[in-house]
Amino acid sequence: MDTPNNCYGCSRTLQQARRFHFRAGRQEVIKCLRCAIRHGLMLRRSLMACLVVGSILTLLNQGDILFSGPRTVSLLWKVPLTYLVPFLVASWGVLSISHER
Repeated sequence: MDTPNNCYGCSRTLQQARRFHFRAGRQEVIKCLRCAIRHGLMLRRSLMACLVVGSILTLLNQGDILFSGPRTVSLLWKVPLTYLVPFLVASWGVLSISHER
C-alpha cells in the first residue's frame, strides 16, 4: 500500500524535498519528479495552453510569412519552438506550485 513516503505512481521511496502533490480523483497523491512530469491532468492543461497560446503567437509572429510570403527554412524551427515554450512554461508552473518545500 502507498504511504506518504512513497510515490503514488512508481512506489519509489521519496525524500522530503522531492515530492510533488497532485489530485487523483478526490484523493491527494504524492509523486516523484519522473511521475509528476507524466501526470495526465497536468499534461492535458499544458497541452491546451500550448495550443491556444502557441497558435496566437504563431499568427502574430509568423502570420505574414505563413499567409503571403515565401516559406523559409527558419519556420521549421520557429513554429515548433513557439508551441513548445508555452507548454514548458505551463508545465513548470504546475510543477513549481505542487512541489513540496
